[in-house]
Amino acid sequence: MPICVKISHITFPFTGSHLHHMDSGNDTGISEFLLMGFSEKPELHPLILGLFLSMYLITMFGNLLIILAINTDPNLHTPMYFFLANLSFVDICFTSTTVPKMLWNIQTQSKAITYAGCITQMHFFILFAGLDICLLTVMAYDRFVAICHPLNYMVIMNPQLCGLLVLVSWITSVLHSLLESLMVLLLSFCTGMEIPHFFCELNQMIQLACSDTFLNNMVMYFGAMLLGGGPFIGILYSYYKIVSSIRGISSAQGKYKAFSTCASHLSVVSLFYCTGLGVYLSSAATQSSHSSATASVMYTVVTPMLNPFIYSLRNRDIKEALMRLSGMVATKGSIVLG
Repeated sequence: MPICVKISHITFPFTGSHLHHMDSGNDTGISEFLLMGFSEKPELHPLILGLFLSMYLITMFGNLLIILAINTDPNLHTPMYFFLANLSFVDICFTSTTVPKMLWNIQTQSKAITYAGCITQMHFFILFAGLDICLLTVMAYDRFVAICHPLNYMVIMNPQLCGLLVLVSWITSVLHSLLESLMVLLLSFCTGMEIPHFFCELNQMIQLACSDTFLNNMVMYFGAMLLGGGPFIGILYSYYKIVSSIRGISSAQGKYKAFSTCASHLSVVSLFYCTGLGVYLSSAATQSSHSSATASVMYTVVTPMLNPFIYSLRNRDIKEALMRLSGMVATKGSIVLG
């Protein structure tokens, strides 16, 4: 029969056979969780380490390059690229929440993560996932104004509104992640704390709890509907109005130009939502934690890695800015060497 402990600062007495599960110097009861990751086979660990390290470095380099290009090029100081720079920053943080810890655990052949570390990781994962969704919605609104109200674009999308939209996105995401984290802190956990995932995922944490999780599940599903479904409806409505406006353009060249301005954003939205939806549909259908962990890689690692490529390959302004940036670097390098 498992011993349950309440996560609090009250010290509980334990009997001998279960003392080895606890850290004697820690009065919170649970001292650590175990992240089970993808594979139990040690021979696959070098392959997983190399693959994820490569994807993480590409994600960091690609998104940093986008931010640098936007900040250094005056031609890109527009609302659309302001939101893109914020999205790239959030993607860096989003990936950095989970991947470095997983790489460290593989390298050290350890699966442990402290209780405080697990709660912190879960909090920031929810925060940056929410920010990703909010910023994609804001970018859809920006494209809607640009195509449906082109003459008033710079008046409507003024710097004050752009800053306010990003600020509201941050506040909403922070409040949501704080609520979810505080709800988990109130749970009681059993002694065998194995998380069948490569990071501390909210749903997995709730499933591990010994105490009643009805309220946690309600908050989690309500939050998913509000912060996942709400923005998605907003994006769909924006693109409905965009398509209606594009259909009213008489020339084929005008239609192509209007559509090309939102093609990159539409690609990123499709990738993020399709992979996220695919993860939860597949996990619900198979009930396999390992398949869910593998599928989660798509929106936690692959999508942030592909975003810079989607925007740079399909956007002439970004490509030109990157070429100018590389020219500046080459010139400065030659001056230093000279």
